[in-house]
Amino acid sequence: MTNRRLAAAVAAASLVLSGFVATTVHAAAAPQIGVVLPDSASSPRWVTDDQPLLTAAFKAAGVTYDIKNAGGSIPTFTTQAQAMLTEGVKVLVLVNLDSPSAAAVEKLAKAKGVATIDYDRLTLGGSASYYVSFDNVAVGKLQGQGIVACLKAHAVAKPRVVYLNGSPTDNNATLFKQGYASIVGPYLKATGGTLVDDKSVAGWDNTLAGTIFEQQLTKAGNKLDAVVSANEGLGLAAVAVLKKHNLNGKTCVSGQDASAAGLAAILTGDLSNTVYKPIAKEANAAASLAISLVKGTKAKTNGFTADSTVKGRKVPSVLLVPTTITKANVEVTVTDKFRTAADICAIAGAAVCAANGVM
Repeated sequence: MTNRRLAAAVAAASLVLSGFVATTVHAAAAPQIGVVLPDSASSPRWVTDDQPLLTAAFKAAGVTYDIKNAGGSIPTFTTQAQAMLTEGVKVLVLVNLDSPSAAAVEKLAKAKGVATIDYDRLTLGGSASYYVSFDNVAVGKLQGQGIVACLKAHAVAKPRVVYLNGSPTDNNATLFKQGYASIVGPYLKATGGTLVDDKSVAGWDNTLAGTIFEQQLTKAGNKLDAVVSANEGLGLAAVAVLKKHNLNGKTCVSGQDASAAGLAAILTGDLSNTVYKPIAKEANAAASLAISLVKGTKAKTNGFTADSTVKGRKVPSVLLVPTTITKANVEVTVTDKFRTAADICAIAGAAVCAANGVM
């Protein structure tokens, strides 16, 4: 091959290679939106609901994104968020594991000019641009109302009750308790009932919840009328203990999240009530905010949320409305396409589903 032909071949190869490199860089474009979810143990929702919903919304809008799960580890949460900031995200969506670590990330993001969105859980003392969640005091009130309705249905004269609260580092757990205590507390006072015990479960750890509830049941002398549990993970951990003592179905137990397992337990009578939070609406609201911030369009909110640790701080918010679920309306979650009858009935059993009109 002559030098001229060799030079031409090299030039052609260079053009092909440069085109390939350019295409590769474009395909692997840096994410515009970063999302850090908390874990997969406290609730299945983070893996089965939130991640695919957020993914679908970002893809539909044509924005680049990176979604990680911290696996319940604060150091991992921090590392993942910092890596996204280094990658150059324009918006960071966070579900905190605790407020101090998330506030530190938000401070760093703010210094870099990156907008942050607190998703589902407000970061106390943080600097998030927006907050997307449900009215969590209202969620707690629905839990409390469900427990009171169950106690009345069981005709319990002087109910003996325990609180099995969520993680003390999660502001949502504080709000849930504020809600259910405002309902259950006055009812106990009016009926001469007793709050036998009041415990929180670090990290929403379901195994730990079972241990704590075993102690609560012992303290109650195995005579307990209701367990006000902050979510279904904790509630089902309590149910497992109640089953060992042949007390399941005889004790009112609340939940939250409307998981397939939780809804099946409603149908079998092991849980008395839960709370359905349409996660699709929450995920789509957060995605819409993030996409608006990336594209420079106006972000829509419907209220403000006060930060109890910072005087005067009110975070622009999108707050959604929850729904109480009992045996009478489990089917709502199916007609909304939030859950499938097949998933619920695989756990509860076909006969139980048929008897309750879930199909």
